Amino acid sequence: MTPHDYEYLRKLLKDRSGLVLSSDKQYLVESRLLPLARKAGLPGISELVQKIKAGSERVTVDVVEAMTTNETFFFRDKVPFDHFRNTVIPKLLQARVARKALRIWCAAGSTGQEPYSLAMSIKEMGSQLAGWRIEIIATDLSQEVLEKSKAGIYSQFEVQRGLPIQLLVKYFKQVGDMWQVNADIRAMVQQRQLNLLHDFSALGTFDVIFCRNVLIYFDQETKIAIFNRLARVLEPDGFLALGAAETVVGLTDAFKPYPDCRGLYHPNPQRAAQVTSPTLAPAMTAPRAALRVS
Repeated sequence: MTPHDYEYLRKLLKDRSGLVLSSDKQYLVESRLLPLARKAGLPGISELVQKIKAGSERVTVDVVEAMTTNETFFFRDKVPFDHFRNTVIPKLLQARVARKALRIWCAAGSTGQEPYSLAMSIKEMGSQLAGWRIEIIATDLSQEVLEKSKAGIYSQFEVQRGLPIQLLVKYFKQVGDMWQVNADIRAMVQQRQLNLLHDFSALGTFDVIFCRNVLIYFDQETKIAIFNRLARVLEPDGFLALGAAETVVGLTDAFKPYPDCRGLYHPNPQRAAQVTSPTLAPAMTAPRAALRVS
């Protein structure tokens, strides 16, 4: 790969996905894209670049997906899920008692471990959520990882990373040497392809947004824009969960840290009073997009 090819790919990835690569990450690009070039029958990355320049959207999509597929595992970092069970849900149970409905968005759902971790957490609450309508939307830029999420099939290695054995036995069935999430848990999650750089107001409003371990790859200007748009689709008393290395501090006053809950934020009421949010489209629904807990 020539320096010119690398600069071209850096700009492409930032424009298409928001991913910012420093000048010393050429080795990462080569490790991700050389297998893609060989799979396409091309001798190297320069030929991939030529395909993109010639207008091949399929190759462009494949390159972006190869570079933006990030690591994930069940109950990653544990703390956000403790906050979800011990702080977020109890607060929302009181606030939403009249409508008995919750909407949750995993904004970087990847291969499904995060949204399914939330679904299992909700299931474990049992009678507390009896009769409630729970909707979990999992979005990602990559259609390939969304297909894996939808299937809910994981290797032994994947289910051993962060997933308690009692939940594996309770909510998965063995399929050969793989494990599949039970149908009732899969039915709680709806997968949709979405680029966070684009408008997402058509998703409707949410009570909880998990946007973890994705903004660290964006530059400051992009982070600020996304935070401000997230604020517009989060209910005034809703919750935003970020990754351990992410923060709103110094970037936007649209959110404030939630007291004594690291990585958890809520909308800033003073900012909300100053900003008139655009009209949001009604929440899109689908037959399997929500579960009424019985």
